[in-house]
Amino acid sequence: MTICPTCKVLIVGCGDLGLTVARQLLKAGIETTGARRSAQQVDGMKMIQADVNQPATLAALEDIWPEIIIYCVAAHAQTDEAYQSAYVDGLRNVLATQVHNQNLKHVIFVSSTRVYGQATEALLDESVEAIATDFGGERLLEAERLLQSLHYGGTALRLSGIYGPGRLRMINLAQQPVSWPDQNSWSNRIHRDDAAAFIVYLVKQVMAGVRLQSCYIVTDSKPAAQHEVLHWIAAEIGVKASAAMPSVQGGKRLSNSRMLATGFKLKYPDYQTGYASLLLNNDAK
Repeated sequence: MTICPTCKVLIVGCGDLGLTVARQLLKAGIETTGARRSAQQVDGMKMIQADVNQPATLAALEDIWPEIIIYCVAAHAQTDEAYQSAYVDGLRNVLATQVHNQNLKHVIFVSSTRVYGQATEALLDESVEAIATDFGGERLLEAERLLQSLHYGGTALRLSGIYGPGRLRMINLAQQPVSWPDQNSWSNRIHRDDAAAFIVYLVKQVMAGVRLQSCYIVTDSKPAAQHEVLHWIAAEIGVKASAAMPSVQGGKRLSNSRMLATGFKLKYPDYQTGYASLLLNNDAK
């Protein structure tokens, strides 16, 4: 794969996932600039303090002329207003800074499988229409539609539940069987490092002239019932739980076939591999 060594990448939203992507890009020798609300700096990367909802603070982005933009912003609250601001208005404001950028080749928007509101036993992939059933899914789909009008191309990455270092909800829940949910629904997940690695992989694909799909479901290869995951983790950490497991009801199962068809290889293809790594590295403590 031939890669342009001078390619510039702009990451808007440098939280945990964005910074993980940035570090992988920098390690690959790809010039990377970050934009975030805080003034915190990251070694080896130029960081711009900017707020996607304050257009005046985005003026500095007009002078960067990136070839690839990764929009990786997270809503600050679970409200319609917060989702509108972070995903729709924020993305629109950032794109407005690039109207004169003749170098821009692609925009990658980090979305969520929340856009699939349907509960079904069928294995869902990108060919299935995303039917949002709450404000979060609706706003994310609205933001995804902004990409469709871009002449230089845009891709939405629909990430399932992210877990990894510092994201230990299921491990913490496994320690308290009395708090386990009554409903045993289908669940899907992606390790943070795999999510970041796939984003970096797509950046390299764009740099090599490969045409990306308009969206990818980013999840591991094993959808699993929530109680199955909790029972497995509990056994690994020595927590005794009832052997009874409710029947699976609700939720959805997601396919990562399109993601894997790109040639990308998951480091953590299932929850056992991912959570075993976290427990081995004491990240669960």
